[in-house]
Amino acid sequence: MEFNVTDPIEESGSGNYTNDYDLTDLPGGMCDKSWVREFRGLYEPPLFWLIFTLGAMGNLMVVFIYTTVRHRLKTMTDVYLLNLAVADLLFLGTLPFWAADATKGWVFGLGLCKILSAVYRINFFSSMLLLTCISIDRYVAIVQVTKAHNLKNKTLFYSKLVCLAVWIISGFLALPELIFAKVKSDHSGSLSCVLVFPHNLLNRTKILVLALQICMGFCLPLLLMVLCYSIIIRTLLQAKSFEKHKALRVIFAVVAVFVLSQLPYNGLLVVDATQAANTTITDCHVSDCFDIAGQIAKSLAYTHACINPFLYVFIGVRFQKDLLRILKLCTSGLRQSGSGKMQAVPKRPSVMSDTDSTPVLSL
Repeated sequence: MEFNVTDPIEESGSGNYTNDYDLTDLPGGMCDKSWVREFRGLYEPPLFWLIFTLGAMGNLMVVFIYTTVRHRLKTMTDVYLLNLAVADLLFLGTLPFWAADATKGWVFGLGLCKILSAVYRINFFSSMLLLTCISIDRYVAIVQVTKAHNLKNKTLFYSKLVCLAVWIISGFLALPELIFAKVKSDHSGSLSCVLVFPHNLLNRTKILVLALQICMGFCLPLLLMVLCYSIIIRTLLQAKSFEKHKALRVIFAVVAVFVLSQLPYNGLLVVDATQAANTTITDCHVSDCFDIAGQIAKSLAYTHACINPFLYVFIGVRFQKDLLRILKLCTSGLRQSGSGKMQAVPKRPSVMSDTDSTPVLSL
């Protein structure tokens, strides 16, 4: 993504909001970013493949258990987690293409550039919004017990409506990728899939896109998560016959992982939005450091897709039992007579019990 003061604003289609060229003291007003591209070619592919492998294994296991174990989708969180696993898998499916782009440039054409950019963004937003839905559902199940009981018969219906709304909103937020994604060539002839924003007054289009990503992909989820989990913590501390410390550790882990993985990247997006409104980075070295920091922060944000299954699912008591049952059947070679389906999961006890709700996100 190269630009000078006369070019349109260009952004990486894989979500890297950094500038390959900026105002400098070099001839033509451009920085030589060849070493930044070399760093990206060495750094991103192995990391993206690692995230892809670990994330695919974890999320495929989640989908397998949800679709194999009979009557597994019993709560709103179950539905959200299944959709979250699907969103993460689709998101992870774009990483091999961005890994190839980092090493040999974009060789997949304009159509795939637009589609993969949109798919990446749809599943990024849907993942963040589904994590928010899980927080709200845990709040209702633990704090608003009466309301949760009254909604029990319509749980699956409401959860499906919410998931549909999440996917529609995510699709709307991904429209800039479909509109502005293009295949561009740099001075060396290497092709890249980038977002090319119109160079309008104060770069309003770019700032609007960045603002939507920051608000919907980080600020809103973080605000609702902190609010819901703060009230949940207060409720747990007042509860009796409850293993509070285990539940609190789960909550702190959920919030900490979200903040640590998403805050650096979104912080750099804020800097980039400020830069778009009023150019302040005019030194090549500073611009290079900003680019490298953006690549590292972006990769850190991507790790959330492979952490989600272990953080939100494998800590659940019910899910652990289902997984152990499947592993036992696989290793022993046992087969149930008749239909061959897995045993039904026992009915879930009260949300305030010492077993299934010790991890507050337990499933």
